[in-house]
Amino acid sequence: MLWQPSKDFVQRTHLQHYLGWLAQNYDLNFQNYHDAWQWSVENIEDFWESCWKYFKVISHTPYQQVLKERKMPGAIWFEGATLNYVEHIFNRPLVDGKQRTADDIAIVFSSERYDLVEITWGEMQSQVASMSAYLRSIGIKKGDCVAAYLPNIPEATYAFLACASIGAIWSSCSPDFGTNSIVDRFSQIEPKVLFAADGYTYNGKPFDKMEVVNELCEKLPTVKHVILVNYLNPGGLKFGSPPQSRGVGTNSAIVKAWNDTFNPVAPLTFTPLPFDHPIYVLYSSGTTGMPKAITHSHGGNLLEHLKYLHFHNDVHPGERFFWFSTTGWMMWNFVNASLLAGATIVLYDGSPGYPSLDRLWDLAEKARIAHFGTSAPYLSACMKQGLEPGKQHDLSALRSIGSTGSPLPPDAFDWVYDHVKKDLWLSSMAGGTDVCTAWVGGNPMGPVYKGEIQARCLGAAIESWDENGLPLVAGVGELVVTQPMPSMPVFFWGDHDHEKYIGSYFDVYPGIWRHGDWIEITEHDGIIIYGRSDATLNRQGVRIGTAEIYRAMDKIPAIKDSLIVNIELPGGGDYMPLFVLLNVGETLNEDIKKQINQTLRSEYSPRHVPDEIISCPDIPYTISGKKMEAPVKKILMGKQLDKAANLDSMRNPESLRFFEQFKR
Repeated sequence: MLWQPSKDFVQRTHLQHYLGWLAQNYDLNFQNYHDAWQWSVENIEDFWESCWKYFKVISHTPYQQVLKERKMPGAIWFEGATLNYVEHIFNRPLVDGKQRTADDIAIVFSSERYDLVEITWGEMQSQVASMSAYLRSIGIKKGDCVAAYLPNIPEATYAFLACASIGAIWSSCSPDFGTNSIVDRFSQIEPKVLFAADGYTYNGKPFDKMEVVNELCEKLPTVKHVILVNYLNPGGLKFGSPPQSRGVGTNSAIVKAWNDTFNPVAPLTFTPLPFDHPIYVLYSSGTTGMPKAITHSHGGNLLEHLKYLHFHNDVHPGERFFWFSTTGWMMWNFVNASLLAGATIVLYDGSPGYPSLDRLWDLAEKARIAHFGTSAPYLSACMKQGLEPGKQHDLSALRSIGSTGSPLPPDAFDWVYDHVKKDLWLSSMAGGTDVCTAWVGGNPMGPVYKGEIQARCLGAAIESWDENGLPLVAGVGELVVTQPMPSMPVFFWGDHDHEKYIGSYFDVYPGIWRHGDWIEITEHDGIIIYGRSDATLNRQGVRIGTAEIYRAMDKIPAIKDSLIVNIELPGGGDYMPLFVLLNVGETLNEDIKKQINQTLRSEYSPRHVPDEIISCPDIPYTISGKKMEAPVKKILMGKQLDKAANLDSMRNPESLRFFEQFKR
């Protein structure tokens, strides 16, 4: 056990307040968090209705019933209710009972190009109202799709909120996506408007994207309006002053500079929408085929985000909430969701490692971040580089660190408490684009154990199942969800017979959501994730999670990163190569190989020892930061590179060339 909340900490949590509210209003008294979780998943209608009442959801028409039928897929939640996600950001009473003023800070923004900027709630509301009015003026209405090709800048947040306020459906990609990858996504939803930036900066280098913007307009014929943010304007973007517009040669689209749309007197209004009305479309990685267009709802995301941000992240009004992300990852949507809790969102555009790996810790100090969210690889990289943020920065405002994207290795837990801050709540979480939230995550009333995610989230009926569909009391199994949740996708865009939807989650256990993660539920009722089950190493009849291998590699100083696959051979044999990316100045020699094999053998088992260890120039990743084991395995088994992976969906597509040349 690495951390235990104090009594005072627990008493101040939203979760404690909610449990007291349940005792008073429902006559429910729970001995501990697990009992509350058990009630929430056995009585899902009562639980989600209690969330509706506790958070004082604004509904313009009443719902007929909480849940029409307990089934997956096809659950219909709060039928008859009409609401608007954005209305709850600006108009819902805060749970703490505090009053927000127009002068309170809503957004803190920093980037490689611009110093820290603070934007008030009044300024944000004015920008959202103005863009909403402009969209209405060009004919955008409820149900129309709007696409965005923008960095993680305030304009992206304003544009999303403006679209959602009128019931338009949002979809975004970051400017580091390849052109074909963007077209693969946006062409599915046929957007009428494209928000675009003229470029972005990464690792100190500007990347002009005007050619891409032109190409997008040519390949997306439904786009009739382009709203351009001149982010790379040589004069520097001054918030509140209009930059010079740069023309875009499009077919018939009307191009308008962002600030030329500004109307300071426009009122902010909200269109009441059915509970299941789409709010945004997110996408699967698309590394092995056309990205799936995962469509989320206003009501489902509203309830889920209110629940998670309050009960599992414990975000309070005025606290500064940060998660390193781009507009192409669901965590960007999640950051904006913290506005529902009255938080100040902290946005950063640029590389987390420029000019040094210390950049985000510097931001945490200057922006006075209370909740600092990042990826497991970033924390591991800081650990390997020997950073000591707690000594080098004033982190007195920091009270929680969130980690997601991949399993956080146990040694990184130790590093956080040894070198960031001892009195800190480390809240690792896991979920995904599929639900735009986490299934498992933080419990502010419970301890943090090394290497474990704290708890299954309220309302998330998570179990670990074996291959026969039987729950596991101990041991590693498939992460399944046995009861519907409001934030499950309403559909995949264009998937009219729901074939892709059913095939993605319900093909293994009919009627039960199989998420594709390999998990263990511990004696503390915590969660350990062993990697993606579709990348599981079936080694001599024993299934091994890839995360176990990577945890061991994190302990070897010479290794910067690694990737492992297991290839089934004719006749029942297998071949398991381990690819390692070495730190600068290191060469793969027999001593390093011996250290790798001994570490895997001693910490896990002889089956974890690879057949071969190979040095490679880079490890392939998706744009959203996922290791690409499955495409590498396909390439090594003889599949053509362009058939094994969608290069436009990759952060470093050139990395796959090595594996193409290496294949046996």
